[in-house]
Amino acid sequence: MTPRRKRLFAILGILAGVGIATAVALKAFDNNLQYFYDPSEVASGKAPSDKAIRVGGMVTKGSVARAPGSLEISFVITDFAKNVTVKYNGVLPDLFREGQGIIAHGQLKDGVFVADEVLAKHDEKYMPPEVAKSLKKQAPAPAPEGRT
Repeated sequence: MTPRRKRLFAILGILAGVGIATAVALKAFDNNLQYFYDPSEVASGKAPSDKAIRVGGMVTKGSVARAPGSLEISFVITDFAKNVTVKYNGVLPDLFREGQGIIAHGQLKDGVFVADEVLAKHDEKYMPPEVAKSLKKQAPAPAPEGRT
């Protein structure tokens, strides 16, 4: 085999290795990617039910229900247009309460979001950017002021 041919095979081998490594990295990245959906998108069926996703919104007042003697809890989150029921089995963050913004990580199963993790905002002024954007998009426009 000539030196020219050896170099050609070496270059082709390197390119194939780089291509395979890139494909593996992109596949791993795609498997670990979690998209954010608001309750309206989940209720309309736009959210996948077989992938890990994030859902965020405001916890509806009066919707928190705890199973006696266990860590199971269910609550409803809203973007003021649609509601989604969230079920979680674990200890909630200390800052979790009704009427506040949260983000839940998990999967959608039979129309109910089963959360693996629930995150709550850390002070009164902070809201996760995805939740703020979703709520701003869904909020009704303010009524114009009347002239007197």
